[in-house]
Amino acid sequence: MKLLLIRIGPGIGMAVARQFGRSGFEVLMIARDADKLKHYEQELAGEGIRSQGFAVDIADETAYTELLARLAAEHPDLDLLHYNASAYNPAPPSVISLPVFHQDFQINTVGALIAAQAFLPAMKKRGAGTIFLTGGGSALKAPPELISLSIGKAGMRNLALALAEECAPLGIRVATVTVHGMVQPGTKYDPNIIAGEFWRLYQLPGDAWEREVNL
Repeated sequence: MKLLLIRIGPGIGMAVARQFGRSGFEVLMIARDADKLKHYEQELAGEGIRSQGFAVDIADETAYTELLARLAAEHPDLDLLHYNASAYNPAPPSVISLPVFHQDFQINTVGALIAAQAFLPAMKKRGAGTIFLTGGGSALKAPPELISLSIGKAGMRNLALALAEECAPLGIRVATVTVHGMVQPGTKYDPNIIAGEFWRLYQLPGDAWEREVNL
C-alpha cells in the first residue's frame, strides 16, 4: 500500500505519515526543503516506516507538475493521495499583494487540482483509490485578515466536493477534513487526532463514505 503526502511537515503531515505507516503503508512525501525531508525519512525509518521524500516548491507549477507526472508513472498503484498543503500570509482584501495572493491560491487550491489530475487516470483505470484534502475553517468564515487563506481553502473545499461527486461512480473515494482551529498538540486540534480522523475515514466502506468531516 502506498500513500503520497503532499506537503509534509511536523504537524498533520507527520502524524498522518505515522498513522498510515504503522499500518503498512509506504509513505511518499513532498515538501520544499530537501534537508527536512531527509530528517523525516530518518525519523520514520526509526519507527519502522518506509518513506521517500521528493523536494519541490508547489508554487513552481512547472517543476511541481513534472514531479507529479513522474510519480504517477512510477506509482500507478498508489492507494491514497493526500493533499495537505497550505499557505498562510495574513492580510485584508484591501491591501494584500496580488503576487502573494496568486501564489497562495496556487498552493491552497491549484496544487490540489494538479495532483488529482496526475493520479486520477490510473485510479480510474483500476476503479479504486482515495483522495484526501486537508481543509480549514476559514473557508466557511472568511475572516478579512485571512483573505488569501480563506479563498484558497474555500476553493479546496469546493474542489473536494466536486471531485467526490465526479469520482464516486468510478469507485474512487474523495473527502476533506476541515479543521476549524489552530493545529496544536494537546488540544482538540492535536495533529494525532486529525490523523486519526483521516484513518477512520479511510477504513469506511463505500456505502458509508463521508465526503466532508468538520473538526
